[in-house]
Amino acid sequence: MDFEDSPAEARFRAEVRDWLAAEAPRFVPTPDADEAERVRLVRAWMRCKADAGYAGFTLPPELGGRGGTALEEIIFLEEQAKVPVAHIETFNLGPSTIIPMLRVHAAPELVAELAAPTIRGEFCWCQLFSEPDAGSDVAAIRTRAVRDGDDWVINGQKVWTSGAHIADWGLLLARTDPARPKHQGLTAFVVPMRSVGVEVRPLKQISGRSEFNEVFFTDLRLPDRLRIGEVNGGWRVVVTTLSNERLALLSDRTVGRNLVGPLLRLAARSGGTAFLDDTEFCARLASYYATVAGVDHIRKRLITTLAKGGAPGPEATVGKMTIARLMQEMAIFGIDLAGAAGEAIDPVDPDLAEIQDCFFTAPGYRMGGGTEEIAKNVVAERVLGLPPEPRADKDVPFNRGAGG
Repeated sequence: MDFEDSPAEARFRAEVRDWLAAEAPRFVPTPDADEAERVRLVRAWMRCKADAGYAGFTLPPELGGRGGTALEEIIFLEEQAKVPVAHIETFNLGPSTIIPMLRVHAAPELVAELAAPTIRGEFCWCQLFSEPDAGSDVAAIRTRAVRDGDDWVINGQKVWTSGAHIADWGLLLARTDPARPKHQGLTAFVVPMRSVGVEVRPLKQISGRSEFNEVFFTDLRLPDRLRIGEVNGGWRVVVTTLSNERLALLSDRTVGRNLVGPLLRLAARSGGTAFLDDTEFCARLASYYATVAGVDHIRKRLITTLAKGGAPGPEATVGKMTIARLMQEMAIFGIDLAGAAGEAIDPVDPDLAEIQDCFFTAPGYRMGGGTEEIAKNVVAERVLGLPPEPRADKDVPFNRGAGG
């Protein structure tokens, strides 16, 4: 692996840093900004990036993109993560996951309709996969889509849908043929989230926020032009989407948060040299640092692959699974380190506030993009080449098995 920028990459990185230093400060939310204000700032920031040619890096100009490389995008995201700018993770889904999938599976005219507004922040997306009885096993969904002339009629429920309450569009997976095995009777659609027949109910989280939602579909009518891929070919759409999602999660600034610095500063203020000279404390911090460095090496391996014109493989799952779990462990350690102060809901110490925020959000990230059990299967089968996990219902019609 080559961890150093080439001369051209170094020039581009310097260009990005200068641009971010000049533009990003205009899009930093105030500490008391509500969600509506943060959404406004994120949309404005995405529009600013698109106007300057720093969005849709791999999209051709006719789709509103830069016509550049994935490596340029990674360099930009690395530098953007270093500046305090408006950020809502839901807005990353469209550019990083949905649009690349649509370019593979959707009709060209639909891609042309959705791509540019998405990278400009005009369209925010959500992913309508998980259901009350279909979380990690996405193929077990029960939401139905029934053909009615040139339309499809959708009925069912989704849950744990991140950002559905602010989304303009959603990527929906529905069952179109229950007589087929569960992976074969699925079809994907894109859904305008303000449509009649769509109801979004936010779910209150332990963090006090409501980023997850329930979504109910009652006789929602969708024209066939909003279907993605072939009828009953939705599983291929799912695979493409989740592959993009895991790579995006690995580079996301929230999942990639490194708490080693906040832990060191918190320890110095809380116990001075008593903590910093403690062997057990230093060993724990060293372990965290080594794990973060290991994930960074995985990320750089992916960057090297992209720089050589290759496509990233399933090894991104290793990094996502590791860093999400580590973020929770580091946060628990930091709260214990703070003692009684760690129990304060609104701590004055900014480092403790960041640690607590990770504590509250980490469980969701450990499940987002697939639980650890699913991630381990991906690594075992697609990275290590081990035999697939036995599935007794693999060839059983859905309506005669779990869905009967």
